[in-house]
Amino acid sequence: MIAQDSIEALKARLDIVDVVGSYVELKKAGANYKAPCPFHDEKSPSFVVSPQKQIYHCFGCGAGGDSIKFTMEYEKLNYPEALEKLADTYNFILSYTDNKHNKPRSQLMDKLNEWYQNLLTSKQTALAYIKERGIYEGSVEKFGIGYAPDTSSTINYITSEQFSINEAVEMGVVGYNEDNRTSYARFIERVTFPIHSANGSIVGFGGRTITGHQAKYVNSPQTSFFNKSRLLYAYHHAKQTLYKTKEIIVTEGYLDVIMLHQAGFTNAVATLGTALTQEHLPLLRKGEPRIVMAYDGDKAGRTAALKASRLLSAGGFRGGVVIFSDGLDPADMVNKGAVEELSNMFREAKSFIEFVLEEILSSYNLRDPKEKEDCMQDGVSFLKTLSPLLQEEYKTFLASRLGGLGVSPSLVKITQTVSNQNTPLIQKNTHKDMWELSLIKTVLEHPELINQILDALDATLLQFHSQEFSLALLGKTDEPQIMAIMVDEQIKALKDEEALKAELIIFLTRHYERELKRVPLQNSIPFEEKAFYIRKIHRKIMKLKQGELVPFED
Repeated sequence: MIAQDSIEALKARLDIVDVVGSYVELKKAGANYKAPCPFHDEKSPSFVVSPQKQIYHCFGCGAGGDSIKFTMEYEKLNYPEALEKLADTYNFILSYTDNKHNKPRSQLMDKLNEWYQNLLTSKQTALAYIKERGIYEGSVEKFGIGYAPDTSSTINYITSEQFSINEAVEMGVVGYNEDNRTSYARFIERVTFPIHSANGSIVGFGGRTITGHQAKYVNSPQTSFFNKSRLLYAYHHAKQTLYKTKEIIVTEGYLDVIMLHQAGFTNAVATLGTALTQEHLPLLRKGEPRIVMAYDGDKAGRTAALKASRLLSAGGFRGGVVIFSDGLDPADMVNKGAVEELSNMFREAKSFIEFVLEEILSSYNLRDPKEKEDCMQDGVSFLKTLSPLLQEEYKTFLASRLGGLGVSPSLVKITQTVSNQNTPLIQKNTHKDMWELSLIKTVLEHPELINQILDALDATLLQFHSQEFSLALLGKTDEPQIMAIMVDEQIKALKDEEALKAELIIFLTRHYERELKRVPLQNSIPFEEKAFYIRKIHRKIMKLKQGELVPFED
């Protein structure tokens, strides 16, 4: 079993925004963050993450909990598995009550990378390639560039360092042949580039052939540690600069990143042999930087740039696209000394929206009226993914470029569809509702005031939220109704005894005035008993109006 003090230490290290934000694209909303819920289908975001409370809650489906609960639900893991997943992600070593489990995090990737780096120093063909590409010795060290030899050498090294082949397979550096289950190294005769997680742990490798293998580049396969759709090459190097400059440059390859860093663009990263995906967006959202997509000018590059621009513009990201022409890429431009030109290109990147619209316009023959109409509809479909304000702004842009003198913006019609808003679990439609919810939040946030509250009332006096009040008193903070109250910024807790006393007096006065009207209507109660209750209620109301907080009686 995992030791409880170790679990508590891991929890203290976790940040709910960082954990959830590595899976879901979060947007700032006041003191909290919001997103469409990852646990049910919805159009209007009702999923809230509270950094202050370190919990998440969905007002649509009721899902909620802490960082560990989110990892369990999203990754479909049990509690120990989620703890171990988070520990691996955040470089935390868990302690176990059973000593046989107390083993340190695997050093296989670090050891293998050190070995690759040492081999590079004596591999002349690899060194010649690196020199030819203009990579400095300092960059070789900074990025941990190495060389992977033949299969037998790699397998022998792994076993000689007391690592098992199964462990190497699990980490993605060794594979098994399907026919006879013999093992083979995944990186053979390649210059290697270690790939790190956002926090700096090596989770995989990229390899570039120097001996003419059919695949020029290969990456580690998908493992429990390595998901290329959630990683950006060199992000751990770039994040300090991007947080400072509020800008990140996203390129297509390792060499582009290395050469850009060499030229001073230390906020450059790269996708790992794949187009930008929805899963990359949470990482790109961190620090809310301006994003510059730097792509090759060939067909594949423009297609990838178009896809990325659609994705980023729909997500409300700031930034734009730079397309390189004449067969050049960022690495080539750095190598030939065009650093100032690069700087201007990044500064003047074409906005994502304009780039998408211009790509759409260029794909139609606008001299043909029917194609012009189809082009307009294609453009309108894209504009519908944007905010209403941007739709209006770019409607004119699209109309003015539809061939000849363009067309009237009034012909570019964007029908607004009204989506069904998710109904929150708590209806905040009356003052009394909000008052009761504030009282419950006071119980949750200021337990030192609970005795004062219980001296004056109990759950039966609340008209709308008696169940939530009872749950709060029991400390059931993992219940959906309670989490909804905890993350709702509109509900304010009462912070001191005097304010609480004044609010309780107002609430109880109204309560007993309602009781005074109700008692005479109770036909099942004898007259003498009614008279006794009425006198008793009158006395309570008088004391309350004199500023005295009367004790609650059953």
